[in-house]
Amino acid sequence: MNVRIVDYRAADAAEQFTRSLHETGFGVLVNHPIDQQLVEKIYSDWLAFFGTQQKHDYAFSVEKQDGYFSPAISETAKGASLKDIKEYFHIYPWGRVPPQLADDARRYYASTIALARELLGWVEQYTPADIAAHYSEPLSGMIADSQQTLLRVLHYPPLTGQEAPGALRAAAHGDINLLTILPAASEPGLQVQDKAGNWVDVPCDFGMLIINIGDMLQEASRGYYPSTRHRVVNPQGEAARSSRVSLPLFLHPRPEVVLSERHTAGSYLDERLRELGVKK
Repeated sequence: MNVRIVDYRAADAAEQFTRSLHETGFGVLVNHPIDQQLVEKIYSDWLAFFGTQQKHDYAFSVEKQDGYFSPAISETAKGASLKDIKEYFHIYPWGRVPPQLADDARRYYASTIALARELLGWVEQYTPADIAAHYSEPLSGMIADSQQTLLRVLHYPPLTGQEAPGALRAAAHGDINLLTILPAASEPGLQVQDKAGNWVDVPCDFGMLIINIGDMLQEASRGYYPSTRHRVVNPQGEAARSSRVSLPLFLHPRPEVVLSERHTAGSYLDERLRELGVKK
C-alpha cells in the first residue's frame, strides 16, 4: 500500500493527493498551512486538562454528543467487543469548551475547516465525471454552515498492564464522515489495512497532516473513494508509559444533505452512533 506523502505547495498536489485517497483511502500532506506551534500547544494544554478532575464537569450529553467521554463510556468500534483504551472531548461550533482552552480550539477549528473546503474541492475536481454526476451538491458545499463538523481531542493514557486482553487504543474501524483531517499525533501507532488484510504504518512524522476518507464520502462517491479501516495499536516497552494525544477533525455535512438513494447525512450518522453504542 502506497500512502503518498504530498507537498501541499507542489503544482500537482491536488492530483497526487486525490490519487492516494482513491488508491488507499489515505493521503499525507507536508508543507501545509496548519500552524504546527498551535497544534503542539493544544496537545500540551489538553494533556494537562485530562489530568484534572475538571474534565468531569463537562460529562458528555447523550442528546448533543458534546463534552467529555471517559474511558468507561468510550467507543466500541463497529464489530468489536471491547471498548477502546481512550478518553476524549467533543468540540462543536455551538458546544461546551473549558474557557482556558477555548480560544486555541476555536482558532484551530476555523483554520482546519478552511483547508478542508479546499481539499474537498480537490476531491471533487478529480472525481470521474460519471461518479461526480451523483453528488447531490458540490462536496465543499455539503459542509457549508454545518453544525455537525466535530473536533475531537483524544487522549490515549499510558498503559498499566491491566488492560483487557486484546483491547487496543483504537480498534479497527472506519470513520463516519466525509474526510478526517489529523495532524500527526504526539506518539506513533496509526495503521491502515491494505486490500490483502495486512496492517501498514501510516507515515506520521511530527508536522505531517494525515487525511482519510470517511464512510459518508465512500457512500456519496459510490465507493470510488474508499473508507479504509484503520486502528491505533498499543505501544510496547518504554513507549507504553507515554500518553498519546491526537486532534482529528471529522468533516460532517448538514443533516439534510443527500449522500445516496439510501441515506442522508443525518440518517447515516444516527445509524452509526447507535452501532458505536454512544446513542440509543
